[in-house]
Amino acid sequence: MASRDTVPDQELADTIAGFYEDPLGYVMFMFPWDTEKSIQMVELQEPYKSRYNCKYGPDLWACKFLDDWGAKIKERGFDGEHAVEPIQFATTSGHGIGKTVLVAFIIKFILDTRPYSRGTVTAMTDTQLRTKTWAELGKWHKLSLTEHWFKYNTGRGAMSLTSYEHPQTWRCDAQTSREENSEAFAGQHAANATSFYIFDEASGVPDKIFDVREGGTTDGEPMTFDFGNPTRNSGRFFEECEGRFKHRFIVHRIDSRSVAITNKHRIQKWVEDYGEDSDYVKVRVRGIFPAAGTMQFIPTADVDAAMEREIVMDRSAPLLIGVDVARFGDDDSVIWARIGDDARSFPPDCYNGLDTVQLVGKIIAKIQFFRNLGMKVSGLFVDGGGVGGGVVDQLRALGYAPIEVMFGGGATDKNTYRFKSDEMWGNMAARIKTHLVLPTIRDRNGVKLKEQLTQREFGYTKLGNKVHLEAKADMKERLGSGAGSPDLADALATTFAAEVAIARPEELAAASRGVQDFDPFKLDWLRS
Repeated sequence: MASRDTVPDQELADTIAGFYEDPLGYVMFMFPWDTEKSIQMVELQEPYKSRYNCKYGPDLWACKFLDDWGAKIKERGFDGEHAVEPIQFATTSGHGIGKTVLVAFIIKFILDTRPYSRGTVTAMTDTQLRTKTWAELGKWHKLSLTEHWFKYNTGRGAMSLTSYEHPQTWRCDAQTSREENSEAFAGQHAANATSFYIFDEASGVPDKIFDVREGGTTDGEPMTFDFGNPTRNSGRFFEECEGRFKHRFIVHRIDSRSVAITNKHRIQKWVEDYGEDSDYVKVRVRGIFPAAGTMQFIPTADVDAAMEREIVMDRSAPLLIGVDVARFGDDDSVIWARIGDDARSFPPDCYNGLDTVQLVGKIIAKIQFFRNLGMKVSGLFVDGGGVGGGVVDQLRALGYAPIEVMFGGGATDKNTYRFKSDEMWGNMAARIKTHLVLPTIRDRNGVKLKEQLTQREFGYTKLGNKVHLEAKADMKERLGSGAGSPDLADALATTFAAEVAIARPEELAAASRGVQDFDPFKLDWLRS
């Protein structure tokens, strides 16, 4: 690769123009593969190592993708005037193959080689779009020879890469994939250049977004690129890869075990736990759509419905408090109270950096808060794993009766679930589907409760065919650090660890002695 300090701008433009039909050649020229340690991920394999006389470069699957793309560009032969057939890729894969890096290459290549091109990028969630897809583009843009040609913006709601000279007509924008935002994908035209769309984690993008983008593939040199783990055997992404639209797409399937940068040891453990032909391994390793329909444990539609339900007061319903105890600096301890199916009236309390003594004080204060309202806590569920054991012990020493919840412990329904955490989430999912009332809230890092509940995947064990939720460490790795830990969801799930008896009338009377004229169910401000 040439040095940015030794290539005059006009010479750079002329050189890049020579890569118009050669995406891989562009990528090898544009970035400092053999000098920048942060991107020396993998050694180039033949024939690419000899072709470019370079030790490092993209993984083999990415090299083949870029070469395949170049052949399609040459085949179309766009002349800048007459529209050509769209180039449309649909790529399924297991986890950890580095597809977000390829997304950055695609954006850079099109913008650098095609003046006045227009692009839109989206991902399954706002968090993923901001912290993974767009962040990865920023990294590679900064390393590129053409960093000074484009302005990289990262602001919320204004993520874009725009030409300094023509910011309105030569750009790529990041848009959220909410269905109500579908119009943001319409009206993108580049009659004399390239209109392109990139959908990262396409299985989670609403079908309506796919439909709207079709309007931007009618003129110029249109291109679409869809990437994702094949989590659902329905929907538009599935139809592109396996169904009625397959004939229009160049379909690639990448097995994680064939990629140099993946964690082979962890992958082998998944295969041993679930089996080579299990849906879990099909989706997370082999890049194959599942037989069961979806790997998403709690459907998005169920959570949406729970957040739209109105509260139906049940004065006899038990008051339950769940506590998820943080173990790491970035995670939060969460205290969440629900009254029967009402998990909205009393929003959860989130704390960061508390020691066990401080957290115990917060829990006791919460119990006292309800006592002051004349309400008796029927069940106090506390995460007892790790440092949570100290919280449980202190509460017991102070005369309270917490129910210790061991996420990794055995399930009550051993025929259905592998661990207690799987069972709690299963019980919670069932109530979300039917009766539970949820708030629309975010955690301290801005991650929505909805995302925490719906991003978790699951599979079935090889032996016994039991439900087994994706480990939180695996979920963080899959979604990126910006997704955080599902602390809110786990706190709510603890309240489903066991059935509890409803407080007897005499207990309610005793708890409310002195405040009989106060009706907590009339506290409208608590539900605003």
